[in-house]
Amino acid sequence: MLSDEKLNFLTQVAKALAAQFGENCEIVIHKINENNINNTIVSIENGHVSSRQLGDGPSQVVLEALKKDPADLIDHVNYLTRTHDGRILKSSTVYFKDKSGSLDGIFAINHDITSLIAAESTLKSLVAIDEQEDDKEPDYIPQDINELLDDLIEESVKLVGKPVPLMTKDDKIKCIQFLNSKGAFLVTKSGDKVAGFFNISKYTLYSYIDAK
Repeated sequence: MLSDEKLNFLTQVAKALAAQFGENCEIVIHKINENNINNTIVSIENGHVSSRQLGDGPSQVVLEALKKDPADLIDHVNYLTRTHDGRILKSSTVYFKDKSGSLDGIFAINHDITSLIAAESTLKSLVAIDEQEDDKEPDYIPQDINELLDDLIEESVKLVGKPVPLMTKDDKIKCIQFLNSKGAFLVTKSGDKVAGFFNISKYTLYSYIDAK
């Protein structure tokens, strides 16, 4: 677990970066405690960027990190994310580990570049040439843990490509195993919500997770 000394240092760095880059730059520190994964945010600067605050839960990036072997975690810098209201953020995620190599903290930077993209688009229209555009959808930063779970469930349905009433057993297994791979079941009481959404029992849910 993230020590007080390390947290104090990272908080000091967060305040400096937020002051340096202004109100559009959000800095978030997640403290990893597997016994309380619903409330990971222990420090946040400019939380209005993603509408989050102290005590809120993890993003999808954090959940996915918890599903991986800490030895395989590599800092992810300079990638795009998006907020619930459609703003685009330029993000970086740095992983911190304790002496035993376990993940104990995540330091995230989310800089709102929406207005810069708008300006870039205006300039681009003046100098545009024919070229292939990268249409990859930016990762989503939820406001809270419930919204994150809803978003992951929606992703699983899109993966199968049909509504729940038309899904076969194999379709539902595919959805459940996708959710498991994304760390959805690390969220407290997520099993009840997912089982209800797919109209299956919790026993069936757990059998689908382990299905080959």
